[in-house]
Amino acid sequence: MPPLLTTASMMTCPHGGMVTATPGSPNAQAGAPILRGSDTFIIAGCAFNIAGVPSPCVSVNWVVTATRVQAGSLVLNEASMGLCVAATQAPQGPVVIASTQPNVSGL
Repeated sequence: MPPLLTTASMMTCPHGGMVTATPGSPNAQAGAPILRGSDTFIIAGCAFNIAGVPSPCVSVNWVVTATRVQAGSLVLNEASMGLCVAATQAPQGPVVIASTQPNVSGL
């Protein structure tokens, strides 16, 4: 089973921008609050541009979450898939999950 994502997990956009998660419910924890697909994910520092015009990733839309584990709504795990999007909601690539906590996992 893949490890669950928490607020301590390190995530980036494919262009190096850092993802910051704000959990809607910090009650469920695995060392830090567990993240859900319905939480807010903001990206800062994305350097992506199209033909010299900045088009940074600004948020993450999760398209695949855990299928069985819930904390109010379905949680995120290392196998979850999120798309980084621009302010226009145009998809710009998958979120990169660089690290997570190793202690709690779920499908």
